[in-house]
Amino acid sequence: MARIKLKTIKEMNSTDLVGKLRELRTDLSKLKSESAKGTLKKESGDIRWVRRDIARIMTILNERNVSNT
Repeated sequence: MARIKLKTIKEMNSTDLVGKLRELRTDLSKLKSESAKGTLKKESGDIRWVRRDIARIMTILNERNVSNT
């Protein structure tokens, strides 16, 4: 799983960000379920980065909503 740079996130429009957010949440769900089952090996550190990418996207979306209001 590749991390998303903040510059890339800021360049995306809101529709793309919402789609990416859904994708990342799905990935996080899969990683957490694999972790709970004990089948997660190399990707154990990916949970941390996926959570941070989700937070970055949500922050940008909230900043845009506040500035539009």
